[in-house]
Amino acid sequence: MSPVQTSTAPTTALAVDYRQPTADDGERLWEIASDSKVLDVNSSYSYVLWCHDFATTSIVAEVDGRPVGFVTGYRRQTDPSTLMVWQVAVDDSCRGHGIAGTMLHRLFDRCQRLGVVAMHTTISPDNVASQRLFESVANARGLRFERRDLFAADQFPDAHEPEDLYLLEPELVEP
Repeated sequence: MSPVQTSTAPTTALAVDYRQPTADDGERLWEIASDSKVLDVNSSYSYVLWCHDFATTSIVAEVDGRPVGFVTGYRRQTDPSTLMVWQVAVDDSCRGHGIAGTMLHRLFDRCQRLGVVAMHTTISPDNVASQRLFESVANARGLRFERRDLFAADQFPDAHEPEDLYLLEPELVEP
């Protein structure tokens, strides 16, 4: 799932560096997710593990050497040409600077070298900001943008919204 809050335009330019995460980033990623108040927050251990085991399919944005945003993702086991984006988050102090979109583009570029041609994510129906973010990325990359039902609310043991699957994929070519 990929809750993101964005504003319409950057107010000031930030010097942002983008890089692959390391296990040392796990604690800060957990803090950003927790502070977002919109993400499903996983255990701190899961963020450390993710930064260790899925670093090549994840990205961190940092300002002045401090992580301010991240995208976690993995290549689908059944289709390694697809990057599944798990979470996208930007620290409240840095929202509105295009960081989320830049992270997605840079991560997609990096993963293309691994054979990735498509990006998938899940987004709850009420998260219009994330839907717009991913639609914007799809449009900028010339990818088809499609929504499909995935998980109904009654499949979750808690009060969780449904999760829709969003596909950013190359246009289908008719033979």
